[in-house]
Amino acid sequence: MGAPVEGWPHEEVRRRHGLLDRLLPYRHYVEETNWRRLPGTTEDGIERQKLISTAIIEKRDRILAQDLVAVWIRDLEPRKMTYKQEAFDRSLLEMARAGVPPVELGRLWPYPNVVSMARASHPLGLINAGDPRAAADDTFEVGKVYGKETYFGLRWGALYNAAIASACTPGATVESVLATAREFAGYRAEGAKLFARYDTVRSDLDQALDFAGESADWRDLRSRFASVYFGGGYFNYGMAQANEIVAKGFGIFALVRGDPEAAIIAAVNFGRDTDCLAAVAGGLSGALSGIRGLPGQWVAQVNRATRADPYTNNRRTIEQTADGLLRAFRARRARQVAWARKMS
Repeated sequence: MGAPVEGWPHEEVRRRHGLLDRLLPYRHYVEETNWRRLPGTTEDGIERQKLISTAIIEKRDRILAQDLVAVWIRDLEPRKMTYKQEAFDRSLLEMARAGVPPVELGRLWPYPNVVSMARASHPLGLINAGDPRAAADDTFEVGKVYGKETYFGLRWGALYNAAIASACTPGATVESVLATAREFAGYRAEGAKLFARYDTVRSDLDQALDFAGESADWRDLRSRFASVYFGGGYFNYGMAQANEIVAKGFGIFALVRGDPEAAIIAAVNFGRDTDCLAAVAGGLSGALSGIRGLPGQWVAQVNRATRADPYTNNRRTIEQTADGLLRAFRARRARQVAWARKMS
């Protein structure tokens, strides 16, 4: 829903669509292809998420960077990636195929604060449901394919996936999820001492939650964020920086009280990097509240578009992906129970 208006100012979204609350057809990467995507067709971020899901589903456990890259090498075709993923995704695949170790790929990544990991690695939070620390650690481990540990993009991804894991805990609330996010805002920050003067992870998160508490509705919240995050079109992914997208995502989550439909609609009408923001705000809200909070026609249309997609790396439906991740979580839990019995 956010992809057709990605990069637009919110004024343009309102002028063209009023309130955007429906899935639309769209074109992407127009410089390379004129493929018109059906409503509900996913884009580069979900392609990365699908690959992480595949690795977890097949391993039936937490994964390492090498597990993810093995799936890349087996399942990705550079020709198809032209239609679905960014040029840097294709570069990373070629380097992996050439023998660069998976944990070294991130050293060649030129975008230290981009939101790619945070907006695409939700399954790392899900396989670690109830275990925020493991979710954060897995983000740093698997995230080595996208960056060095000192990169702020991984810091934001780690606190986000810790919050996803927290949201899946029985009895979780909006407040408990936000408390986890605050707890992990400084997690493993000692590895980034050289960049300490630029470390605003905690203050950016606190500011976003303050904005949410002061706002009457999402339009009011959007105006407050607009005074902080603006411009950015002058360099690659200038509107897709992790501090902006994840902080906004938490602000929307707090404002809508974890309602996934309200979170997605707010995000796609915020302007700027609308699809990444909807993935972050909607994913966190969905982890807490479940799919019952989403219109059934949205799910059905995404599934139809996935089945018709000639370029995606897999055609699992939303339900099949969810079932596969749940089976993986149960298998992991069974091993933990068996270990505890043995070692007691």
